[in-house]
Amino acid sequence: MPRYKLTIAYDGTDFCGWQKQLPPDETAPPPLPGADRARTELRTVQGVLEKAVREAVREPVTVTGASRTDSGVHAWGQCASFLSNPDTDKGVGWPAERGLDTLVRAVNGKLPRDVLVRDAQVVPDDFDPISGAIEKEYTYTFAVGHDRPLWDRRFVFHTWHELDAPRMAAAAAHLVGEHDFASFAQINHGRRTTVRRIFNCTVEDLTPGGAGFQPASPAANPLFPGDFRRIRVRVSGSGFLYNMVRILAGTLMEVGRGKIDPNHIPAILESKDRRANHGPTLPPQGLRLEWVRYGKSKVKPDSDHRSTSERF
Repeated sequence: MPRYKLTIAYDGTDFCGWQKQLPPDETAPPPLPGADRARTELRTVQGVLEKAVREAVREPVTVTGASRTDSGVHAWGQCASFLSNPDTDKGVGWPAERGLDTLVRAVNGKLPRDVLVRDAQVVPDDFDPISGAIEKEYTYTFAVGHDRPLWDRRFVFHTWHELDAPRMAAAAAHLVGEHDFASFAQINHGRRTTVRRIFNCTVEDLTPGGAGFQPASPAANPLFPGDFRRIRVRVSGSGFLYNMVRILAGTLMEVGRGKIDPNHIPAILESKDRRANHGPTLPPQGLRLEWVRYGKSKVKPDSDHRSTSERF
């Protein structure tokens, strides 16, 4: 019974988040006259991925993901796993010897165009994509300027306000370490503790000549007009609270606008009160889950147990 780990990329624009939202129980009695109709299942990444995997392996597997990204949030390195129970006599399941590249192609052939499986691995039976994760990285990307972005409008947050990237970077440095992030979380976050550890938080100016610009980046592509700036916040940590990265990016945006002093970040953290943080919760389209890292004991390093599909 092999367990498979998938690395998935998706454009979250047309999804209601990652987590599958099941339709109502069909065995329940019909609603009373005048009551709301039973809602249909929403389109989620987990839902379409699980359906594609089931069709590819021909068995009713359950796909579990590492991060419950919200509606409109994108991913380049979302991780998920499923357990297969192959039965060659019945032609169901996916034996490991059938191949990982073949599995990737089979699942991608069943997926819509806004989701792509980038990689597959065989992992130990006790692999858990949620509890086994030891670090995640998100980015939030701003498009700065009077010209509205067109080609990448689904993946950036546009602001007309000029942003000072060095000021933002100075503020971001105060967020590194273990802190109580209650002032960077939605008030009704539903977590027992708001203490989290941030390993790295940087601000990249992707404008030509800016810190973080690379000549081979999309900024050199003619699809992006000359009058533009792209600024990216990059943050990695052991875990994140609900809307934490979007609030963090909103706070750094206000720092870049000159509305918040970079040296005021420690006081905001110390307040442990969302109302003391005037940084907005930014929209989801600029947010992307980049990768999820696991302990070495959780994933087999042997190349024979990994697909070669990282070319995507």
